[in-house]
Amino acid sequence: MKRILALFVLSVAPYILQAQPVDMTPLKREFELSPVLAKHFYGFCLYDLDSNRFLLGINEGKYFTPASNTKTFTLFAALKYLGDSIPGLHYVERGDSLIFWGTGDPTFLHSKLESGKVFQFLKQSNKKLFYSTESQSDEPFYRKGWSIEDYQEYYQPEVRTFPIYGNVVTFKERGGSLAVTPSYFEEFIKTSDNGNAEAFTLTRAFDTNTFFKSRAVPPRGYVNEKPFKNDVALFIRLLRDTLKKEIQTISYGKPSTYSTVYSNDTRTVLREMMLPSDNFLAEQLHMMIALQRYGKFSTAQLRKEMDAAYFSSFTDPIVLEDASGLSTYNKVSPRSMVELLLLLKGMVATVEELRHFFPAGGVDGTLKRAYSLNNGEPFVWAKTGTISSVHNQSGFIKTRSGKNLAFSFLNTNFLGSERPIRQEMVRIITFIREHY
Repeated sequence: MKRILALFVLSVAPYILQAQPVDMTPLKREFELSPVLAKHFYGFCLYDLDSNRFLLGINEGKYFTPASNTKTFTLFAALKYLGDSIPGLHYVERGDSLIFWGTGDPTFLHSKLESGKVFQFLKQSNKKLFYSTESQSDEPFYRKGWSIEDYQEYYQPEVRTFPIYGNVVTFKERGGSLAVTPSYFEEFIKTSDNGNAEAFTLTRAFDTNTFFKSRAVPPRGYVNEKPFKNDVALFIRLLRDTLKKEIQTISYGKPSTYSTVYSNDTRTVLREMMLPSDNFLAEQLHMMIALQRYGKFSTAQLRKEMDAAYFSSFTDPIVLEDASGLSTYNKVSPRSMVELLLLLKGMVATVEELRHFFPAGGVDGTLKRAYSLNNGEPFVWAKTGTISSVHNQSGFIKTRSGKNLAFSFLNTNFLGSERPIRQEMVRIITFIREHY
């Protein structure tokens, strides 16, 4: 038993000695007789949060690709280090000039999270505005193990030190035409004769911000987001365009003393990362944490520190190469996911506060349509994770008898849709709800 579990066990040792054995045979049988689970590799771990003991493990020490379960690690790091508010930018005033640096904040002009605070600060300043290129990072805009083929998919925007518009172009049908935000990109849309003339399609060139739409009319209600290729020059053009002000660049090192404009409540951003499973927010939050810890955007250093300080005490070592779960290089076990959930439990005052950050089955986020409510109430709160041949859930269960359980259910190496696996997980988690 490693350090994390030992601390939990020692704190409740008298209660564990009095706890009655739990017959897990019926649950084991559900796994053993499942025709769905028999076709692929899966792992499962179940832990009783009230009596602080493991109840059941099946391949609990084997390794899986966590996909977006990785965001639970990012949640832990953010709760540990970010504080109550998101720093939107750093700045100093020098005479008639205002020099500012990016913090990695993903919310500036974001379609869901824009607070207007950073925008209004820059807009209302009567000083000359200078963006310091010293805030740029040597980190790549993609992480190790990301699929290059997904460069134009909404869920894989580039990682940058000063994101703008969520680093995506938003296309919406409006009166039979295509409205574009930011409007700067309208001139880069070309009409293509390729493809089915009856169906509307929209693609982006691999190495430029040229977008190709088909001749067909976009269907009513059409909405699409495409990542754009970003650099300092484009960022400045977009910033000038939205502020309607002159912005210049300058190479100016950040002094030890500077001011900060805060943009958002941290909890709001973390919930938006977790519920719809937003990869962009996860990666940018990691950038922000690294900057706060080391004064530079060094996410590899952050991952190394988090592993040494917290995750090295897990029963099974883990490997993480990003903050979102897009990387196929990430490897965790069901047992390590449960141990992470135990760490999170120790960071918050109440179970309700912990549940706030996880999709509630039958209510919201990625579990809204997965589970049915029980007497109008959810009974499972869990982070999902899905990439090709991977589908996972890790989180918390409230049983009918009142028990609070933590679980991790990881699946890999299946063919076709994840829907049968999702349905089987729901069936088994519901079985736990009803019988334990």
